[in-house]
Amino acid sequence: MLRRSLLLTTPLLALPRLAAAQAWPNRPIRVINPYAPGGTTDVIVRVLAPHLERMLGQPVVVDTRAGAGGAVGTAAAAAERPDGHTLLITNTGPLAVAPSLMANPGYDPARSFSYITLFGGAPLLCGVAASGPLRTLADYAEAARRGREAVSFSSSGVGSMGHLAGVLWSQQARVEMLHVPFRGASEAEQAVLGGNVTSIWNTMGAHVGGVRGGTLRGLAVTAERRMAALPDVPTVAEAGFPGAVASNWFLLAGPAGLPAEIVARLRTAIATASAEPAVRERFEGLGLASLGDPSPEEIGRFVAGEASRWTPVVRASGATM
Repeated sequence: MLRRSLLLTTPLLALPRLAAAQAWPNRPIRVINPYAPGGTTDVIVRVLAPHLERMLGQPVVVDTRAGAGGAVGTAAAAAERPDGHTLLITNTGPLAVAPSLMANPGYDPARSFSYITLFGGAPLLCGVAASGPLRTLADYAEAARRGREAVSFSSSGVGSMGHLAGVLWSQQARVEMLHVPFRGASEAEQAVLGGNVTSIWNTMGAHVGGVRGGTLRGLAVTAERRMAALPDVPTVAEAGFPGAVASNWFLLAGPAGLPAEIVARLRTAIATASAEPAVRERFEGLGLASLGDPSPEEIGRFVAGEASRWTPVVRASGATM
């Protein structure tokens, strides 16, 4: 009798959650961006927003929560209700790096999120002021060999992918460089253009405009092949540093427990929007390269694998938060 009662009531217990998923969305969808405005995470959301609004019937708004290398906004998203009205656009830093940087980032990448879709991976750019004397990565390495203070590099923060890409390259080149962190891509680039820092290591997409505009000179991208957005910028592999190949990947997630029906609808809407020629062209301009179309479960395993790869680089950087 007890077993029969459980069988009869269990589907009834699931009805409120199913009804909520079917009614979704019934108010604006907030996407938390854990980085400063103008970076790649911000651009991805703003490019997709009008398309998602049309398909989902609700406004999509960006909620900027920058700080601690993306951990502040990522922790805020993890604490939200899993009703599909608060999502998170984030990248390698908070999910594969921060757990090695911080004793308690406020979330667990393996348990705190429902992964939705992987937008792709973008290489990092090593850039210098176009008016300066450094013209190639070989020039850059030679300058760095004069001593730790000879070459400085900016990034969008301690433990950011730009920071770690610079450390990874310096390991390959057997040099030491002075890292100068900033609060975002724009500040990091302005420090280079203003002559306060020698170079920048940061996600390529945030600096395509500077390179194309002639103010920033791209010395290399951390890719195996040249990028269509910056075809004249060589790769680290071409310059003799294949071990410095790296990617800053971007994904969309929600708090753990997001109903499967909402995840499926979001995946479909994003795939449809991403197939639009204008969106595809914009993503290519950001340097985003496809990493396939992994399932939410596969994304979780991918994140765990990336954390294993970057942990020793974090330790070598000496960065902590």
